[in-house]
Amino acid sequence: MVQWATGNVGRPALRALIEHPTLTLVGVHTHTQDKVGTDAGRLCQLPTDTGITATGDIAEIIELGADCVVYTPRVFDIDTVCRLLATGTNIVTTHGMFHHPASMDEALYARVEAACWSGGASIHSTGHSPGFITETMPIALGSIQRRLDRMTIDEYTDLTHSETPWTLLGMGFGISQAAFEPHRLIQARRAIGPSLRLAADAFGPPLDAIDVRGELATANRDVQVGAAVFRKGTVVAQRITVSGTRRGQPLLQFRSTRYCSTDTDSDWSLRPTGWHISVEGDTPLELDLRPGDASIQAHAASPTYAANRAVNTIPYLCAAPPGIRTAIDLPPIAAALW
Repeated sequence: MVQWATGNVGRPALRALIEHPTLTLVGVHTHTQDKVGTDAGRLCQLPTDTGITATGDIAEIIELGADCVVYTPRVFDIDTVCRLLATGTNIVTTHGMFHHPASMDEALYARVEAACWSGGASIHSTGHSPGFITETMPIALGSIQRRLDRMTIDEYTDLTHSETPWTLLGMGFGISQAAFEPHRLIQARRAIGPSLRLAADAFGPPLDAIDVRGELATANRDVQVGAAVFRKGTVVAQRITVSGTRRGQPLLQFRSTRYCSTDTDSDWSLRPTGWHISVEGDTPLELDLRPGDASIQAHAASPTYAANRAVNTIPYLCAAPPGIRTAIDLPPIAAALW
């Protein structure tokens, strides 16, 4: 196995590969020159070295002949991905463009499929959101329904304990509503929409459309966030709703709510970090998933959910036929934990 990039998701993925009972790490790729030559164990804060050092040269990675690359860089590079696939290396990635092949740009789909079949390799997009919470959980919960009226997935991210307010500013917090950039809605459509389409395909007829709606809430008073102060009247909560409709009615909804204060001008229910899933049908369900009691602990653990899902998928992806493979194509993912 090769770990490609050692950022927020890459580090826990690298650690999981090193400690995995049946997978063997053979290489690490980094885009950071200072990390070249650094042992893989040090890159993910393990106490011992592995003897495997990071490289910035794709040719060195290809020479390893690895079965699979866990591809988690900050910026997706289609040339690199196709080059790896064409050499016969499978790729599992936390980048979300491969969740629903029918929704992909036709030229991109054709190029990636050609690379897969040229090398006899496959590629799969996964993660926790989109991925586990928008595909695995809906499909599993749908398996006990005979009539599904609506499934709503609420994702809550509590940022009140953030120590990096400049990051929140980049996300649109702490600014006026007028200055908020609407392009974030387009990003939500691209990230979540294809994943909802895939889940709906598992239930039957495809979705007719994907609708996206954004809402903002402002602070009722000045809010201290880390070393910064977000002033009264600025954005301290955001909610983006992605709805997959069938026959004019929402069938699958994903609603992401992020907040750095609970004292807002909205009437939203601001739950702790985690997910709440509501299923309306002939077998109604209400399900809560929370990563832990402390929001700061949950925030720190978040990248691990995506990383572990990717690593646990590797054996199933390597056994799959060539091409772009989705959560429907692969069997249920079981982790090797011994």
